[in-house]
Amino acid sequence: MSKHLTLLERKDIEFLLKDGKSFKEIGRNLGKDCTTISKEIRYHLVERKSGAWGQAYNACALRFGCKKSLLCSNQNCEIKKCSFCKICNNFCDSFIEEKCEKLDKPTYVCNGCDNLKKCTLRKKFYVAKDAQDEYEYIRSEARTGIAITESELSHLDQIITPLVKNGQSIHHICVHNADSIMYSEKTLYNYIDSGLITACNIDLPRKVKYRPRKKAGLIHKVDRKCRISRTYDNFQNFMEANNHPLVVQMDSVIGRKGGKVLLTLHFVKAEFMLAYLRDANDSQSVIDIFDKLNELLGIDMFKTLFPVLLGDNGSEFSNPIAIECDRTTGEIRTNVFYCDPCASFQKGAAEKNHEEIRKVLPQGTSFDNLTQKDITHMMDHINSYSRPNLNDRTPYDTFKFLFGEKSIKKLGSTLIPSNEIRLKPSFFKI
Repeated sequence: MSKHLTLLERKDIEFLLKDGKSFKEIGRNLGKDCTTISKEIRYHLVERKSGAWGQAYNACALRFGCKKSLLCSNQNCEIKKCSFCKICNNFCDSFIEEKCEKLDKPTYVCNGCDNLKKCTLRKKFYVAKDAQDEYEYIRSEARTGIAITESELSHLDQIITPLVKNGQSIHHICVHNADSIMYSEKTLYNYIDSGLITACNIDLPRKVKYRPRKKAGLIHKVDRKCRISRTYDNFQNFMEANNHPLVVQMDSVIGRKGGKVLLTLHFVKAEFMLAYLRDANDSQSVIDIFDKLNELLGIDMFKTLFPVLLGDNGSEFSNPIAIECDRTTGEIRTNVFYCDPCASFQKGAAEKNHEEIRKVLPQGTSFDNLTQKDITHMMDHINSYSRPNLNDRTPYDTFKFLFGEKSIKKLGSTLIPSNEIRLKPSFFKI
């Protein structure tokens, strides 16, 4: 009998939870220990901000009897009473989150709660399909990488490197040191090729004569589990469960290969885009930008502007936890999701707006001589350009209307007069 839970067993768990069964009762039905069931549920919880029948999500402890109105400063708001609005928690200074005490006790989920249809608080669910996907991903990732410890690699290096430096081949070394090495020739070549051993390819006289084979480059992820519960399907479920919050699409614009790159942040509803210059297309540079934005805006304004981030599968977005959490307090400040592989159309708004950037910086143009001040000035021109989709308004004006003048000033954006806008490759030469 397999020790691992199957999809059918997970579906049974989901059904029994909905039926109000305890861990012991579920374990008895599945022939598993109750601690196995407990760990399975706690490890694969899905959190949702969903409302109740006829009520929007509202987790404020003061929501009953609250008479506040127009907290978002939108005079055209159709919902006069803020406690009935799905985004009032983002604007209210008196907001105190109320958490359900039942979630701190078994079964830790809302699946079988009798009050589910009336509750507007943050909820947690066990979903069999999501749990199975997460399990399969972790199992797959556990089998990747290099099956050797640091001490074993150091021991191997001490044997191989001096002999290679003396001109010996890997075959000769393996034949005469088989009891000490215990690895195949192919494995040793792979370790040298990956730079894990001090000896280099250039120390192998025959290998440097061969033309390197074309193969996909090594992609080093900061967090191998980064896409668990953050797929495009999860994004769609999150949007539906949380009453469709505002989305910011993030992407990279590449200049010269190996040179400076841009991080773009596109506010879909306003068609407003920010761009930040980075020295390299790595994960840390993206994290640093979001930390600077958090410091500049403050955590409350950051949450309002960046409730949901949608990116592609680039390795620069491979550490979502560092993007989602405040570095100093650990508070969750945003939610990161990923498009499906080879599906750039899922963030088509950002891709389309990149056409405006390419009018100034055509494909293959180097960004190395540009500064952040140059990029900000270019984006001011792009954001001041009227859009038919906005009823011929500019992204600047739309963003200012949605989030207020204070927000756009903190971001350092400036409105360019319509007749002074330039979107040509000669932009930086004038």
